[in-house]
Amino acid sequence: MSTIIVDLGVGNTASVAFALERLGARPRLSRAATEIAEAERLILPGVGAAAFAMRQIEALGLAQILREFPRPLLGLCLGQQLLYEASDEGGVRCLGVIPGRVQRLQSAPDRPVPHMGWNRLQRKTDDPLLDGVQDGAFVYFAHSYACLAGPETLAAVDYGGEFAAVVRQKNFWSCQFHPERSSVVGRRILANFLALPC
Repeated sequence: MSTIIVDLGVGNTASVAFALERLGARPRLSRAATEIAEAERLILPGVGAAAFAMRQIEALGLAQILREFPRPLLGLCLGQQLLYEASDEGGVRCLGVIPGRVQRLQSAPDRPVPHMGWNRLQRKTDDPLLDGVQDGAFVYFAHSYACLAGPETLAAVDYGGEFAAVVRQKNFWSCQFHPERSSVVGRRILANFLALPC
């Protein structure tokens, strides 16, 4: 078994793979249903539109496999959004692993959308994924949609309101930001994910 990065053709798979390799992992990029179902752990990355990504998931026969995956899975950026029930981006039904609906961020003169750049995590609770990550740690965001913080939120961020930055639902974890672009903090989060028991 191995660490598989799910290839939906929507994003930052190379940079995620490089970040994992720097931690000593040997990730593989795959869109094969059998290989994904048998992986030791999965990473669901993404940059782009939720509707396109969900069409890819359905076309590849991955929807049920992802919903029922029994071992650690980490969604990144769009990958986090796909774990929710639905997204206003294209009015699409998503995987439904985490309760909630992804909404467009509201812009303001001092708060442009997309939300791009560094912002502080507000830790809500302890979790192995956040071991060694301090409250107020900076991570890197690049997105226009997000879900409001809820009971599953491990850490939030404030950008004209509080939204979920790190989420856990059973064996599904996710980050709205890009850990592969978040320096020491992102490296620690990815290392923590690789250390989660399967």
